[in-house]
Amino acid sequence: MLRIRPYKETDKNIILSWCKDEKSFYQWTAGILGNYPVKPEKFDFVEKLMPFTAFDETGIIGFFTLRNPGESLDELRFGFVILKPELRGKGYGKEMLRLGIKFAFKIYGAQKVSLGVFENNPSAYFCYKSVGFKDVVLDNVEKYRIFGEEWKCKELTMERN
Repeated sequence: MLRIRPYKETDKNIILSWCKDEKSFYQWTAGILGNYPVKPEKFDFVEKLMPFTAFDETGIIGFFTLRNPGESLDELRFGFVILKPELRGKGYGKEMLRLGIKFAFKIYGAQKVSLGVFENNPSAYFCYKSVGFKDVVLDNVEKYRIFGEEWKCKELTMERN
């Protein structure tokens, strides 16, 4: 059974081991944690957010953060969503997100959750869509320059029922 708990610093090395190449690292971090490979001390940044670790009887299997982009907790934003690579495509990511969404709405009382995902990360995009996130059309699309390419970010939200 999958559960979530507050992140512990002892989770760091396991989570960081899941990024095996530069492209997946930048898809996960947008470069916020610096260059690949990330130095473990750079990951301490997530402790300023609301970091969560997903686990089951086999151990740690996922990670995400929540933060409030505004002044209140009415909206919480998911970030740094990652799953143990060998478990991707098997429903674990959806289950972890559902737990995080439930936590945001029921515990924090958020009215809306949001996140961004790069267009070149379709598996993550479709995972988010499958749990109920909806596309948001923005006047100005967030863009990052990575590997000399322009990576566009899709914005997704979900309202509380």
